[in-house]
Amino acid sequence: MTPATILAFLATYVRPVLDVAILAFLIYQTYRLLVMTEALYLIRGLLVLAAIYGAAFFLRLSTVTWIMNILAPGLVVSLAIILQPELRRIFIQVGRQSLRGRPSTKAERWLDDVIAASYALAAKKRGALMVITRKVGLGNFAEKGIELDAVISSHLLIAMFEHDNPLHDGAAILSEGRVLAAACFLPLSNQQDILLSFGSRHRAALGIAEETDAVVVVVSEETGAVSLVYDSRIYYNLSQDELAERLRSLFPGGVVRSRFEVKDER
Repeated sequence: MTPATILAFLATYVRPVLDVAILAFLIYQTYRLLVMTEALYLIRGLLVLAAIYGAAFFLRLSTVTWIMNILAPGLVVSLAIILQPELRRIFIQVGRQSLRGRPSTKAERWLDDVIAASYALAAKKRGALMVITRKVGLGNFAEKGIELDAVISSHLLIAMFEHDNPLHDGAAILSEGRVLAAACFLPLSNQQDILLSFGSRHRAALGIAEETDAVVVVVSEETGAVSLVYDSRIYYNLSQDELAERLRSLFPGGVVRSRFEVKDER
């Protein structure tokens, strides 16, 4: 085949396929970002209004069309105001994505320490909030807390969240087997359907999970329940096996056993 023939083949067959593939990828990623926020419900409402307007236009419903034409400019302005928090979250997530990515988590046992510490704290009803980073960096939250940069251990995590420790108020940010910072304050979720029984820890965990792809382990001070929060969802009151199973799926390179012995670390 001559170069001209190869170029003609690429232009005829490969370029349209590549064009469709890139467009499909962009649509899919946009949909994923919308699903992670409440913007998807607002988009659905707009589609309903658009369908009503289209039906009124084709059926020549002059009164409905006239009203919709009057309301259209105000709806555009209102849309920008209503979607402002959701658009901010979307742009934050897009802007923080690493261009080169991060290597997969190596086989290490720090997840075991996180789980062991969580249930040791739960047994004593000590509240805790541990944020585990994935692809999206949390440096802007860590820098507002107390920098530690220490190797994760169950003893360290338990000591951090004891009542007489000044680090217990706020969240600990963990990354690749290290505690980056403690006493970090996180944004609270604005979701309206959160159970009233959830306090500030669960709302903060949900808030950071809405803005980033972080995985958050929450220990309730009131009930001792251990929960996992990620992808804008709360999985409440998990057993050790359930928590281990979910962490295994989220961090496939990490070593997470199915059972953990919660030691008395006093």
